[in-house]
Amino acid sequence: MTNLSRRVLLQSLLAATALPALAQQPQPTGVPAPNPFDYEDVVRRARELAAAPYEASPAQLPAPLNRLSFDDYRDIRFRPDKALLAAGGGPFRMQLFHLGFLYQRPVTVNVIREGVPTPVPYQRELFDYGRNRIEKPLPVNLGFAGFRLHHPLNDPKIMDELIAFLGASYFRFLGAGQKYGLSARGLAINVEGGEAEEFPFFREFWIEMPKRDSDRAIVFALLDSPSVAGAYRFEIYPSKETTVEVIATLFPRQPIENVGLAPLTSMYFKGENDQKHTEDFRPELHDSDGLLMHTGAGEWIWRPLRNPQQKAVSSFSDNNPRGFGLLQRDRVFENYEDLEAYYHQRPGYWVEPVGDWGEGRVELVEIPTPDETHDNIVAYWQPARPYEAGQEILVSYRLRAVSSEAGMHPGGRVVNTFQAPARASGSNAPSDPTLRRFIIDFADGNLPYYFTDPSKVELVPSTSAGRITHTFLVPNDHTNGFRAAIDVKLEPSQSTDLRAFLRAGTRTLTETWTYPWSAPAAS
Repeated sequence: MTNLSRRVLLQSLLAATALPALAQQPQPTGVPAPNPFDYEDVVRRARELAAAPYEASPAQLPAPLNRLSFDDYRDIRFRPDKALLAAGGGPFRMQLFHLGFLYQRPVTVNVIREGVPTPVPYQRELFDYGRNRIEKPLPVNLGFAGFRLHHPLNDPKIMDELIAFLGASYFRFLGAGQKYGLSARGLAINVEGGEAEEFPFFREFWIEMPKRDSDRAIVFALLDSPSVAGAYRFEIYPSKETTVEVIATLFPRQPIENVGLAPLTSMYFKGENDQKHTEDFRPELHDSDGLLMHTGAGEWIWRPLRNPQQKAVSSFSDNNPRGFGLLQRDRVFENYEDLEAYYHQRPGYWVEPVGDWGEGRVELVEIPTPDETHDNIVAYWQPARPYEAGQEILVSYRLRAVSSEAGMHPGGRVVNTFQAPARASGSNAPSDPTLRRFIIDFADGNLPYYFTDPSKVELVPSTSAGRITHTFLVPNDHTNGFRAAIDVKLEPSQSTDLRAFLRAGTRTLTETWTYPWSAPAAS
């Protein structure tokens, strides 16, 4: 946390609640006005931070904040009538998250008015503590766990939650009609590597006071961790599919081999391609159901998600990727039957790199989970070259909260993936565990054009190991496309990566479906 004297914080108390008065103070005659605070100021602080020794751990929170339970913490709520940013007259409001429970690291939050940043001091009056009893006054420099911005996203008279920064470098944002599901992160380190995962965190934020007619919110953030310091700029455009434009400048303190850029974190427990035997009445439970990629060469690839029996990592090498993201394609309520979680309304996040990202790979990490309460899916871009200490790395990309993939690419999409035992036609013999059938529904695009002459559409399957023993392809007017089936035979314990797409002549009609499978060991 930035070192601030009690005097400075007390002086800022008025600024936080009456920022217009502070900003309108005239400058003394002959004294030049200071340069407005901007991204370069955060870059300078990140550079200085990277040159200093890393502060390993924050001081312990004062009692009783250091022993709050989940229910205790949930009972502490920010008072909406105390929301910040109203003084500028713009369409955004800010609420703060209290420290406690899992959120032990204080974060400094500043408001920028007319180019002047002012820290927001902790005030007891900002929060309703519910059943919690805080007997002793808490220090004015306590800090916060994070913050969230509100905007009239769905109704011009209602301030809906738009984006929240809470916990390490995690943040979530929404478009109109969406419900929270997956999360984004500022940076990931050693998600899949020989060392323990490192969680960089945002230690300080600066939020610009939006003007009356502003259509965007601007947030600066200072990131820190044992391996790296960084400066971030988030430009947030609320809409039906809210977009966040991200610029980051990273300063590695030490060499980093396993860095994940634009990381996304989600939950996948079960779906139609990966059924779990549970007594839960809900057919599917997931925040996202697939990883979509648009390669530098122009290919679109769809990889359905799984809840594997053991941790699995899939890598997709590329050069200058055009986009990738974790998406929720299944929007049918009856496939979830959940009146509380609203899985069918959860957004996907689509990452669109700005500029050349060079060589590297999209990495997908799938971790076993016994239920829907754990985030077990991570996706990110890993550069081919490790970062070296003393480098200055500039990264830029856009994030979009996706509700519909209409217009993302012109080809047909994969809408269903199923698995089943494969048997010889007409046979009642026990199935061979090393022979598996995969059924893929391709839909939309230009596929309906070929319904009158399906023979013109060809299934193009491939396998990295084993052999494909049988395929078929038939029209499926229920999905507005075609259903394909692939039978693949492996040796016991052998693994393969399957791929398939549809074409007519030399014309590719669909994205490429890809899926890993491992045959069981010999009994």
